[in-house]
Amino acid sequence: QVQLVESGGGSVQAGGALRLSCVASTYTYACMGWFRQAPGKEREGVAVIKSDGSLKIADSVKGRFAISRDVAENTVNLQMNSLKPEDTGIYYCAADPCRGASLGRWLLWLQLADHNWGQGTQVTVSS
Repeated sequence: QVQLVESGGGSVQAGGALRLSCVASTYTYACMGWFRQAPGKEREGVAVIKSDGSLKIADSVKGRFAISRDVAENTVNLQMNSLKPEDTGIYYCAADPCRGASLGRWLLWLQLADHNWGQGTQVTVSS
């Protein structure tokens, strides 16, 4: 049993910044990352980072978002800068052993059974 606890969501104006954090309570997983889901759209991968420090950022947020982790504390962070209204959505933390997947493929795994998931935190960006 894994529990992922997210924090840091909220409401900001366009151009603002938020920092999301996620802590895994029971185990250190090789892959930890973030997905998001905007109203009326499918869930999409945002960023993922492995225990060895390798990472991948989605093109839609590259240059604005950064992912980092503290392996010893089972924590992954998402620093979101220059936020846009289209960044609005529910952000979900996810973690699993990677299963040998490339990080690009990992970000395409969207189903409930694909990862251990947090309950999500709302991010709202107003114009």
